[in-house]
Formats: sequence, structure tokens, C-alpha cells
Amino acid sequence: MTRIGRSLRGWTNGMLDLPQDLLSDLPRITLIGNKEMVIENHRGVQNFSPGQLTLALSKGSLEIAGEGLVITSILGRELTVEGVIGEIRYKESGEKR
Repeated sequence: MTRIGRSLRGWTNGMLDLPQDLLSDLPRITLIGNKEMVIENHRGVQNFSPGQLTLALSKGSLEIAGEGLVITSILGRELTVEGVIGEIRYKESGEKR
């Protein structure tokens, strides 16, 4: 990103007080206990089974491991998964397994 673009983004953040996830295209994750999870700003499902869900993000991936995982809704870039959620792992692009 150019220096002017970064300056403009910084000014916009300060003046409009917008959430960081909107400005940086970061995922927003809402976890309700270990039974339900809502993920916004994902780029699609890469892998899904009752034990694991992998979502593509703008800069990496999100891995959710658990038991009896079920995708209950996908609305645009928002996904809801239910089941027993045991582990959540965020991997940035270029990070090795």
C-alpha cells in the first residue's frame, strides 16, 4: 500500500471511528460458549468434516476443530457453525503447519 493510502486509512480510522475488522478486512469471530461460532469476513470454506472446518481468509486461514460440527448457515461472507468447538487456530499466509 502506498504511503498516501496508509495516511488516508489512518485519518479515516481516527475521524470515522470505524471497527478495525471493516477497515483491514479482518475476520470477526463471535463464540457462544463452546457450542456456536459466527465468523464474518471469510473468503470461503476450504475443508469441512464433522471434526474440522477450515475457512479461507483474506490473509490466511481459520481452522476450527471439534466434534459434531455442523454449518447451520452461510450468508454471503458470514458463516455459523454449531457443535462442540474444541480448538480455534488462526494461520497467517506463509505460516507453516
